[in-house]
Amino acid sequence: TILVEEKEVETGRILTITLNRPQRRNALTSAMIHELTLAFRAAEDSRASLVVLRAAGDHFCSGLDLSELRAMSSRSMEQHQLDSMNIAELFRTLYSLSLPSIAAVRGFALAGGMGLATLCDFTIAGDDARFGYTEVKIGFVPAIVSSFLLLQLGEKQARDLLLTGRVIDATEAHALGLVTKVVPRSEEHTSELQSHHDL
Repeated sequence: TILVEEKEVETGRILTITLNRPQRRNALTSAMIHELTLAFRAAEDSRASLVVLRAAGDHFCSGLDLSELRAMSSRSMEQHQLDSMNIAELFRTLYSLSLPSIAAVRGFALAGGMGLATLCDFTIAGDDARFGYTEVKIGFVPAIVSSFLLLQLGEKQARDLLLTGRVIDATEAHALGLVTKVVPRSEEHTSELQSHHDL
């Protein structure tokens, strides 16, 4: 569900992790969450000096896959707890990564996808990017990611996004401090990522 590539450039080595379910807007599955966690852990032992998180297709990540949501109704309390622990471990692993990380975002970054995009050290958004914690619209509480969002935004701004579920554009996300820089979509995976590599 993901692709991992390590590449030598003039200033060092870049490890690129690509979400690779474009036909499903890169929606997260249990397998994908597991693979991403392992990839971020492996990055610590690589020779890379920078991690780039990107996505195949037109959208970064639309959150949890509908197939996973449907399956939830038949899962036990223990399975729900395990699912929560797995997504929490993914976010913690990314957040505490010792290498600098950059998210290159285009299209939708929703729910858990927004969490992945904004937990990176730098978030470079194409001008077509849209962000939102939309879980409330289907009756879910985004409890795990809310602790990270509070650190980034403070309580009032976090409540606005979490309780309304509204989708914001890249310009507003930048104004809130969730996005480092907004670039024309054509530049999103080229010059901007390269210019940030001298970190």
